Order: sequence, then structure tokens, then C-alpha cells
Amino acid sequence: MSSAFVNRKFTIAAALAAAAVFIGLCGPAGAQETDERLYVVTHVDVLGPNGAAEAAKMLHEFAADSRNDQGSVRFEVLRDPVRLNHFTIVKVWRTRQDFESHLAAGHTKAFRERLQPMLGSPFDERLHKLLP
Repeated sequence: MSSAFVNRKFTIAAALAAAAVFIGLCGPAGAQETDERLYVVTHVDVLGPNGAAEAAKMLHEFAADSRNDQGSVRFEVLRDPVRLNHFTIVKVWRTRQDFESHLAAGHTKAFRERLQPMLGSPFDERLHKLLP
């Protein structure tokens, strides 16, 4: 089995495990909340070990700032234990509008602008809703 296959398999398993944890910890208090909550998974890959250390610091600060945004239910940063320059951000927003406001926030724009030169690949950001 190739190393790339094992890493991909691990990354998928980690993302699924994170999703299960967030669904369990952020379970719906009512049907209306379930319909409105938005789950966002963002993969961030940066260049080199120096970039990884700086990105980890920036992501930690960004997470702390973002947890204060209106409608933030959960905001966690995960790091691949094998490929230290690969991060996954798992966010839960009360509504899509709250997520859109977060994207427009000054701290989000500043973070993405500072991180851009360090990226090894474009942001891979995916939006999800719970099944009814």
C-alpha cells in the first residue's frame, strides 16, 4: 500500500471522525436549528516546515477571533499528525448568513490575505447541512 494512499485514507477517516464528534457535540436542540446550521470543512495546505509553524500560529489566532463572531457555534483547527503542513478547519455556524458575515469580517479577510503567500494549494472549503 502506497504512502499517499495511507495518508489519504487517514485524512478521510480523520475528517469523518471530526464530523461525527461535531454532530454529537453540536446536536440539534430543535428541528428548526437543524435546518439552519451550516457545517463548513476547510482544508489548508501550506508550504514547508517553516510555513507550517507560522500557519499553525496564525490558525490558532484566527480560530480565537472567529469563535467571537456572531453565530459561531463551533470552530476547531485540526492538524494532520503525519503531514504537519496540512490543516483542517471544522466550523459550525448557526445560519448561512452568519457564515457569510464571518467571510466578510475584517479578521477573516486579513487572515486569508496573510496566509495566501504560504499556501501550497488553494483553500478547499466545503459547506454541509445535516440530513433531516
